[in-house]
Amino acid sequence: MTVRTGCKGAAGTTPTVEVSILRSTLRDPSIRRSKGLQRVVGALFAALIATLLIAAPSAQATTPSPSPSPTTFQNNISGFLRDDARAPIPGVKIKASGNGFEGEATSGANGAWTIGVPVQGTYTIELDTSTLPEGIALAEGQDNPRDVTFSQTSNLSVIFAFGEGIVVQQQDFGQNLLNRLVAGLSFGLLLALASVGLSLIFGTTGLTNFAHGEMVTLGAVLVFMFNGFGLPFWLAILLALVGGGVFGYVQDAGLWRPLRKRGSGLVPMMIVSIGLALAIRYVIQFFFGGATQQLPGAQSAEIQIGPVSISPNNLWSLIISAVVIALIGIVLLKTRLGKATRAVADNPALAAASGIDVDSVIRIVWIVGGVLASLGGILWAYYRPGVTFDMGSQILLLIFAGVTLGGLGTVFGALIGSIVVGIFVELTTVFGLPADLKYVGALFIMIVVLLFRPQGILGRRERVG
Repeated sequence: MTVRTGCKGAAGTTPTVEVSILRSTLRDPSIRRSKGLQRVVGALFAALIATLLIAAPSAQATTPSPSPSPTTFQNNISGFLRDDARAPIPGVKIKASGNGFEGEATSGANGAWTIGVPVQGTYTIELDTSTLPEGIALAEGQDNPRDVTFSQTSNLSVIFAFGEGIVVQQQDFGQNLLNRLVAGLSFGLLLALASVGLSLIFGTTGLTNFAHGEMVTLGAVLVFMFNGFGLPFWLAILLALVGGGVFGYVQDAGLWRPLRKRGSGLVPMMIVSIGLALAIRYVIQFFFGGATQQLPGAQSAEIQIGPVSISPNNLWSLIISAVVIALIGIVLLKTRLGKATRAVADNPALAAASGIDVDSVIRIVWIVGGVLASLGGILWAYYRPGVTFDMGSQILLLIFAGVTLGGLGTVFGALIGSIVVGIFVELTTVFGLPADLKYVGALFIMIVVLLFRPQGILGRRERVG
């Protein structure tokens, strides 16, 4: 900026100021690109906040509808009617009353029934025994009618036993071991999806991202939200994956890249990630609520595949996880992008000197990490089953355990470590460990392995000091 001032000597005249502004800096393309990126990032943040505002749960609405249709209300009372031979019992009427509401449902061809209720609370459920097929009666000791109460969930299950009632069958130890092994493999591959993304981010940036658990949560929450808008389920999943990728890009462009450019240390950035995780978690809780919601088809009976008994959801989770991880492995080993990613993870300075655009590689890694975390969150919502605001933070330590056990910064190490953690979590219950402590056992095995191999299973030994 150039400023010229002049003053006439005659009395009564006013000073004149001539200002000339140099506009060359405003025409600088790099500045225009920077400002354009800031506008894009700001628009994406605004879109994310607007989406969360729209996604405020309709379960908090207080205006009840007179229709008892299960699609009218977010809260449902449901169950399955099956006889001693596990055959469905169709055509049976069930009534629900309470909190100024009365509803009725009839069991379908598969024995399933659902009654939507306006608010959570205590309801009286009565099965109309006159509609039972001939020769079928409630088991001795079954309360009918009975009072049921919601407890931090939007879907309350009610079980009616018929004939001899519920018979506990002792399962063969070998059969139980095989089933838990398959379930552990499914859980381990699910963890691997999130662990691979976290390992890629750590390998290329050195950042220990504690907000990765919220990226897992976001995938399931977005599917629930888009499905609530009436979109087809496949489209809801696709949009949730896109949303996860966008969220990963926004994180890097709006927060982590500026911090890297400023030369921020890894420890301060890790602390920032902890604050970001808490902020995202409670923003999701504010708009999504604290109750457990269910995705479509979350409840499914187990099927028998040879000697293995597994639910369809766990089977699909196992297949999808294995296919996606195989594709990630092929990309890392066979494509130029994969080789560039491994080069940046090995030595960013040397990769930049070799002509690799390090920032572009890191940006792609954040997008891929966001997509993988969202997919892991969707599968985790079916494995639990249920969607909650803190579901990602519940398995964050297991994700870190898988990454650390396999070797920090190694993608295939994260895969192997996650599978070991998943299998160990499920097998501990077979050998008598209480279910509430099975996650503790997985962390314990990580500590034991690291005592003998500090670099992890596939990590490289490095000199410290």
